[in-house]
Amino acid sequence: MSYSTQDIRNVALAGHPAAGKTTLFEALLHAGGTLQTAGSVERGNTVSDFDPMEKARGHSLDAAIASIDHKAASGRRVHVNLIDTPGYPDFRGPALAALAAVETVLVVVDADHGVEYGTRRMMEYARGRKLCRAIVVNKIDHEGADCGRVLEELREAFGPVCLPLNLPADGGRAVVDCFATANGDSDLGPVADWHQKIIDQVVEVNETVMEHYLDLGEDGLSGEELHDAFEQCLREGHLVPVLFCSARSGVGVADLLDVAERLFPHPGEANPPPFAKGTGTDAAPLEARPDPDAHVIADVFRIVNDPFVGKLAVFRVYQGTVRRDSQLFIDDGKKPFKVGHLFKLSGKDHAEVDQAVPGDIAAVAKVEELHFDAVLHDSHDEDHIHLAPLDFPRPMFGLAVEATRKGQEQKLASALHKLAEEDPCFVVEHESETNETVVRGLSDLHLRVNLDRLRERHGVDVKSRPPRIAYRETIGARAEGHHRHKKQTGGAGQFGEVFLRVEPLPRGEGFEFVDQVKGGTIPGQFLPAVEKGVRQVLDGGALAGYPMQDVRVIVYDGKHHPVDSKEVAFVAAGRKAFLDAVGKARPQVLEPIVDLEVNAPEQHMGDISGGLAAKRARIHGTDALRGGEIVVKAQVPLSELEGYAAELKSVTAGRGRYSLDFSHYEPVPPQVQQKLVEAYKPRHDDE
Repeated sequence: MSYSTQDIRNVALAGHPAAGKTTLFEALLHAGGTLQTAGSVERGNTVSDFDPMEKARGHSLDAAIASIDHKAASGRRVHVNLIDTPGYPDFRGPALAALAAVETVLVVVDADHGVEYGTRRMMEYARGRKLCRAIVVNKIDHEGADCGRVLEELREAFGPVCLPLNLPADGGRAVVDCFATANGDSDLGPVADWHQKIIDQVVEVNETVMEHYLDLGEDGLSGEELHDAFEQCLREGHLVPVLFCSARSGVGVADLLDVAERLFPHPGEANPPPFAKGTGTDAAPLEARPDPDAHVIADVFRIVNDPFVGKLAVFRVYQGTVRRDSQLFIDDGKKPFKVGHLFKLSGKDHAEVDQAVPGDIAAVAKVEELHFDAVLHDSHDEDHIHLAPLDFPRPMFGLAVEATRKGQEQKLASALHKLAEEDPCFVVEHESETNETVVRGLSDLHLRVNLDRLRERHGVDVKSRPPRIAYRETIGARAEGHHRHKKQTGGAGQFGEVFLRVEPLPRGEGFEFVDQVKGGTIPGQFLPAVEKGVRQVLDGGALAGYPMQDVRVIVYDGKHHPVDSKEVAFVAAGRKAFLDAVGKARPQVLEPIVDLEVNAPEQHMGDISGGLAAKRARIHGTDALRGGEIVVKAQVPLSELEGYAAELKSVTAGRGRYSLDFSHYEPVPPQVQQKLVEAYKPRHDDE
């Protein structure tokens, strides 16, 4: 099918685990003609969960992409790029990356369970990215479904902007349109009542449409006016459509595709992506226009290391047309690569295509330089273009890993690099202090899945152990420091003297180096050496061996020698003057605090709260969910959560789950700081 930007709809399925996203993905592919028969999670034959680990676990671990070329009820053909995302918060890195490539997010809700914590989380993420949101209430024909109650919950949780475009009828065995028509009845009452609410909400957003409506009534509105107002409502969050369906039976699924064609925005109608051109403070906003004849601008939002195809980079085109055999640059690189093959994806399968127009999603293979968030372009004039980075949760769970067999160190490093390329929330670090390779992720489950991938995909077995917690050091007061470095070894000597002052900065501000030297007491060429010495302490710590942060260092005086002053002398003087000042400035050890959400059956509330209280947690509140479930929200020191996955499993008989996000750093209790300081063996030279 040949299509233009106006024919494209980019849609991501997101939401709580087990809401039926993958089943709906299959049903949409089947209804749109991409699949002759829909697969099922139980049979392990779905398009999106093609990885053996996904089949074994029965849920998605990565985002999967497929396309639909659909002839809608209007007769118009539409090309839908559909992305199925993982529901578990442990794997939300790929889910959030997918949001960068779409205009519309379909948040899938289980009609049995209603609004769950995953529903709220994905609605918040989509709203934060200013994406059009729609809600799909799935499983409306289940015995326990209560569609009226679910709609009430949605409107309570996300506001009266949540309005249905169709309604369940005949006990969930059918749906009736309440957007285009005011006739008929439904399981939730007369269609006319909901139809009027939608029209009232839509016409509010545009004065001209409102005037026409007040003067002529609904019949006086043209289809184009209504579409434009509806699309504006979506973009501005003034309307969140609710659509009812059953992915299993197919009820309402074809209607979803028709709604996508009629009402969802195409890439030319959506909020423009936040591109910028330039570096640092000189960066200026850049509007990428969906013009097929303009220079190419595209962004890589997914990396897949396919064992058969090699590295596969999936990208979204924002401007220009990417053609097979064209030449593209990566970021600010000066050497282009040739697009030898251009693919459209359908799960694990790849179909070769000739071009990708603005708004489309495609992939290239075997270009090793490509990486997540790389900007592709075809002109040297487009250097220094970047897309505003997504706000990914900080990976705070860590494990120190090493290969179980000697000689596999290089293979392990290569395999870890490939896994980190695929998941923006999986990070590999080398701790120079302990000479450990540390992998960090969003949870214990997230890390264990990636260690399983190491073994099954890359043939590397590892043993793991908890790493050091990512403590930090800072100061709590102002202080001054001084050191004179003087060394004479028979020939030319070394001399440098530094006076400096340290001040605490607000939490999260990092480090600031200020030059207030007057009169040339420290020549300008030696100030970088002083800063280098200070940074050595910042990296290695002054109190307990952890990196320092939130410190301002002001160098205000010193001395030099015309012959003996050298860079090495001022590095040493700066380092030891800084140590001197820090020792007087009430040094503190900071610990990472995380926002924790625990989801479990209500009867375990007491055990969960008591267990968290013993971990120095601050419980902020609980939310009651349908089905006797609760969500406990707390802030907890990360150091207290070692082994919490097993503890929660034991307390809740395997029914509890949790997620966490980094919140902030704060000082550890005095007794904890004393233990950390006593355990630290200073690695800097004696004074």
